Amino acid sequence: MTRAQVCFVVLSFLGLVSGSREFETLAHLRAKSSDETQTRAVLELMKRLLGETSREFVVSVNGSLSSDGLDVCELRSGRDHKVVVVVGSSGVAAAAGVYHYLKYYCSCHVSWSGDQLRVPRPLPRITGVLRISTQHRFRYYQNVCTQSYSTVWWDWPRWQREIDWMALNGINLPLAFTGQEALWQKLYTTLGLNQTELDEFFTGPAFLAWNRMGNLFKWGGPLPQSWHTKQLSLQVKILERMRSLGMIPVLPAFSGIVPHGIMRLFPKANVTKLKPWSHFNCTYSCAYVLEPRDPLFQRIGSLFLLQLVKEFGSDHIYNTDTFNEMNPPSSDPAYLTSVSRAVFNSMTSVDPQAVWLMQGWLFVNNPEFWKPPQIKALLNGVPQGRMIVLDLFAESMPVFNFTQSFYGQPFIWCMLHNFGGNSGLFGAVERVNSGPFEAQKFPGSTLVGLGIAPEGIEQNPAIYELMAELAWHEEAVNLTEWAALYAWRRYGNTNESLALAWRLLFGSVYNCTIPAYKNHNRSPMVHRPSLKMQTDIWYNPRDVYEAWKLLLEVAPSLRSVDTFRYDLVDVTRQAVQLLTTQFYIEIRDSFQ
Repeated sequence: MTRAQVCFVVLSFLGLVSGSREFETLAHLRAKSSDETQTRAVLELMKRLLGETSREFVVSVNGSLSSDGLDVCELRSGRDHKVVVVVGSSGVAAAAGVYHYLKYYCSCHVSWSGDQLRVPRPLPRITGVLRISTQHRFRYYQNVCTQSYSTVWWDWPRWQREIDWMALNGINLPLAFTGQEALWQKLYTTLGLNQTELDEFFTGPAFLAWNRMGNLFKWGGPLPQSWHTKQLSLQVKILERMRSLGMIPVLPAFSGIVPHGIMRLFPKANVTKLKPWSHFNCTYSCAYVLEPRDPLFQRIGSLFLLQLVKEFGSDHIYNTDTFNEMNPPSSDPAYLTSVSRAVFNSMTSVDPQAVWLMQGWLFVNNPEFWKPPQIKALLNGVPQGRMIVLDLFAESMPVFNFTQSFYGQPFIWCMLHNFGGNSGLFGAVERVNSGPFEAQKFPGSTLVGLGIAPEGIEQNPAIYELMAELAWHEEAVNLTEWAALYAWRRYGNTNESLALAWRLLFGSVYNCTIPAYKNHNRSPMVHRPSLKMQTDIWYNPRDVYEAWKLLLEVAPSLRSVDTFRYDLVDVTRQAVQLLTTQFYIEIRDSFQ
């Protein structure tokens, strides 16, 4: 062995060269359903999606297809070329393989805003074996805020459709937070809280995301008992479907936030009252945080997890977030280490194989508090490899690159993209296209997956299809080519004007290059009247106007295509929004 080779081996052992690490501590996070169950689930998905055409696909799941835990799917044409044979290492892998075939062989498309599923007959032939694979063990989906901005009022048919979309896009690590308030109600009632105290703790349904994070209480409440009953039943269906497709649902855990009534029951408990959150006063904010070293913390945390596992089962991965957009009472590294250690111990006391999935948003939201010593202290309270950090806003404000890859804890590179459920065309396609691969090559990288973590969904479907697809690529895609192919399959039409329109959009409104830009809609149309509105944009409006014109020119021939009608309205809205902004600027300047 040469001196250079020896150096490389040593550096690799120390984790100082680029490339992702493998974590044996995460090996047990895998699909629980049998290959047969996953096969049936994918076949049922395809019937819902394709109807009778689904009979022309021969699908099976074979876990032994992957030897390293990374998903793979193989597709080939049958001997008579009348069917397509699909074999996936998991239900998700098989579904993602089918969707790859539908996109790139049949020019079809599935999205929140409509489908285009005119499948050619006979099915396009595959030469040899088409093999798609991913380098990423986990493909995460959702944000704790998505539960309030988008999914709160969903029924089972809408959830079923979303889980189908997840599988087709290769998602295998989805957040599953529905129904947890019923368990918290039962736990706190058992401890002795009365209904009034519970009503003062829980928010109404639409605000539960911030209640769960300890930001908001009572607002929009109380929760009726019928809500708890329906949400419990819904969660059982959600989990059954996710698991049947080979997904690993992420369940909630205890963060230390407690109702005010706890102090009546346990007057000696060490509870700290935090400062107000956002613009709310302490009637609706000012969380009560139980000191992690207090024995009551372990009692409540373990009781909740026992109840959770009994009700829903477990896949050994849990999410909870401490101090979301709130400062801890102390910046002492020893204190912060004790917090994370206590949270983790409350999980492992019930589930010895527990892995903590934590959003890394707090490090982005308050960098004045979360300096490297504080970040390292919080992360080091959990054994290395037993926590996965979501680098939540990595497309604009990554954290891995100034924390030595989260100081050795595995992380998932996430695209946040949407704040507050805002509508409006937006994207950062160049950074999304390059960021995951840069993270993988980062010296000592602990990257274990990619994620999609919007606060609100059902907008800008192109950006989410791109992000999901990148998990199955070994390098960045050609965005100009990708945009054209996206347009053609979304509308089922290869008119060059469609490709040109989408290239213009991808080069302008969908390519924000301003560092740390948060897409809060700045149009005067969605703000209170003021002469001091921010109206800056990151692109040339003429590109949007030209794309709008191109879409209008082809509209007569595509008026019956649902996906085209949606996009034409969406681009029209964006163009009119730009015109409104221009008129506002002229009025403001004339007044001043």
